[in-house]
Amino acid sequence: MGFTLGKQVCLLGLVLLLPALCTSQFIQSRATYYGSPDCYGTPTGACGFGEYGRTVNDGMVSGVSRLYKSGSGCGACYQVRCTNEQYCSDDGTYVVVTDYGEGDNTDFILSPRAYGYLARPEAQKDLFAFGVVDVEYRRVSCQYSGNNIVFKVHEHSKYPNYLAIVVLYVAGKNDITAVELWREDCQEWRPLRRVYGAVWDMENPPRGSISLRLQATSTEGVTYSVQSVNAIPNDWKAGATYDSNVQIN
Repeated sequence: MGFTLGKQVCLLGLVLLLPALCTSQFIQSRATYYGSPDCYGTPTGACGFGEYGRTVNDGMVSGVSRLYKSGSGCGACYQVRCTNEQYCSDDGTYVVVTDYGEGDNTDFILSPRAYGYLARPEAQKDLFAFGVVDVEYRRVSCQYSGNNIVFKVHEHSKYPNYLAIVVLYVAGKNDITAVELWREDCQEWRPLRRVYGAVWDMENPPRGSISLRLQATSTEGVTYSVQSVNAIPNDWKAGATYDSNVQIN
């Protein structure tokens, strides 16, 4: 084989969204919330996460507009806090981007659970009554204790002729900017197409188990790649999830 596939394992689990070691500057903006029957996120968000997009980070999720970045912003983590000291908690809320949405000059459309954490406990009703609040936000690191990156085979995949995957549990402050598949017959990496959000696809994928390579770009502008050998088995199934055995520190 004409290349070397490396595996790196990190003990990372439940999502913990932590500020960077060096303090990131907060950016001024506005936030609102969307309706939800259970206060969690939506499984039909524009990142293509499905049920993961509803429940990740205990439902503390958000839709974004310009931070969506044509889908590469999906899965990014942010600290968001409102600025009215009378009503707002000190730390605000930590959210995962799972959807695209535009509001009234807002950068964040939060799930009700996430929006509630903006407020002091005694001021939640007031904050919900406002509907839209001034906030400040910053990008923070996603950490998933005990979880590697996971590849989900999208439900619209059709074995063996059409494969679409969703990339889940990407740690750190990293955007996935490319996904490639190893073609053993050609001895080269072939790019998958970003369909939308975190969904990537390829028609007529190779038979046998599939190795993947992810290209990630950090907030510092550093671009690097991680490789997962035999990431997806030869008998892959639509809707199934597969552990990559790699993670990004």
